[in-house]
Amino acid sequence: MEPLLISAKSSHFRDFASFFSNSIQVNIPKSTENRIVSSHAILQKVLSSGKTIYGVNTGFGQLSQISIEPDQLNQLQTNLVRSHAAGVGKPISHGLVRIILYLKLLSYSKGYSGIRLELARRLKDFINHDLLPVIPEKGSVGASGDLAPLGHMALALIGEGSVTYQSRVYKTATALKKAGLKPFQLEVKEGLSLINGTQFSTALGIQTMLQGENIAQCADIVGAISVEASLSSRNVFKESIHKIKSHPGQRQSAKNVWRILAGSEIVQSHSQCDKVQDPYSFRCIPHVHGASRDTLSAAGKIINNEINSVSDNPLVMKNGDVISSGHFHAESVAQAMDMVAISMSEFGAISERRIHYFMKGVDGILPPFMAMNPGLESGYMIAHVTASALASENKTLSHPASVDSLPTSGGQEDQVSMAPWAGQKALHIQDNVATILAVELIVALAAIKQVHKKLNPSTSTKAVFEILKNKIHVNQGDRPMSQEIENVKGLILNGDLVNTINPICKLALL
Repeated sequence: MEPLLISAKSSHFRDFASFFSNSIQVNIPKSTENRIVSSHAILQKVLSSGKTIYGVNTGFGQLSQISIEPDQLNQLQTNLVRSHAAGVGKPISHGLVRIILYLKLLSYSKGYSGIRLELARRLKDFINHDLLPVIPEKGSVGASGDLAPLGHMALALIGEGSVTYQSRVYKTATALKKAGLKPFQLEVKEGLSLINGTQFSTALGIQTMLQGENIAQCADIVGAISVEASLSSRNVFKESIHKIKSHPGQRQSAKNVWRILAGSEIVQSHSQCDKVQDPYSFRCIPHVHGASRDTLSAAGKIINNEINSVSDNPLVMKNGDVISSGHFHAESVAQAMDMVAISMSEFGAISERRIHYFMKGVDGILPPFMAMNPGLESGYMIAHVTASALASENKTLSHPASVDSLPTSGGQEDQVSMAPWAGQKALHIQDNVATILAVELIVALAAIKQVHKKLNPSTSTKAVFEILKNKIHVNQGDRPMSQEIENVKGLILNGDLVNTINPICKLALL
């Protein structure tokens, strides 16, 4: 893999997909180094003038009125990092840690942080050696920077805490020796600059966007197969119908379903039926899926803006001013993630309704609960209950985190974003939705295999059957379902379902 350049070029959330599966390499070009060096020189000039600068020669938060003696300025930064490494919970994934390190370096590259070039290079060393600080998942309210998570990141830089290195967790000091590095000695503003920023919140936002795009496409695939299996109309997905609505997501979803069902003998078998309308959960797939797609797209623009922003404090401006602002406040990310949560929840809600329609027997066309021997067997009755439980759980999780706030730092930080929780619960919802879609797909494929077995499904549906042939057993009647659901959910979340369909009929992205 070619090294990534830490430059002024804008990044997109899709650029980070590989971070979750592989280590990365980065380079800092000379133009970026020059911006960092210039910013540091400006800070040193202002500091030498005797001016009071928040967090550089003062305490932090409500302690900002306390001045710090010149010979204690470096110790101030080390103390700050140690005190802020107060997160709790499970360690976040390696992919998220890589993104956090990269985003921090990307923010520094803009030249507004006042750090030494050596600190940027040390971040580069951590990335290139895949030295991944162990960062607990909880402890940030998404304002004044993601203080606790970034505190743990910074702790590793100074040789303390723990890191994952070569697939093992070590005390940082041990791992640094193995990598041929020494603990980094922080100087003025550098500890503060490391813990200030939205990198933890934004990393979560990137993950939810990557996963959200995948789920949006999977929802169209699964919904289309349900349309086929339930003998619902394909005609309602015609392009001419959806052209008179101006919502891009609706048009994309309708196009996807139309293409997925191409060539289906099952669809063709009822083209002359006298049924007037299908339930909303089938007929309005483009409208509901499309609305979620448009909301997801809007959230993605916000995340991209944050990726390419400076979120440090105080800011070292080009004109020589050093100004305290609030660029570390992750309200934009929080609201974007709440939007994602709502959009994802709706994918799950309409999927659950389609499963319910199958459970009723599709107006007598299919056996109730898709049981091979109704009464003697319960079929997919409880698989549907599981989907219902998760759809209901999503309704609670969809309550926006961004409307909540608890003041911190003695009231100095009196309105916070709760962006990390917004991102974490959006990921939880996405996991639930993948499970609901897995149940729907199994039920729809069972209907095709059991009831429509004399007719050929669409080429896309055949391809889905092929990748699932050893993972589900729709001809076996009653059986434990948990592992099959997990198998299909895995194929949804890892992208295999989308990758199977794309060569057959290229799906529309956001």
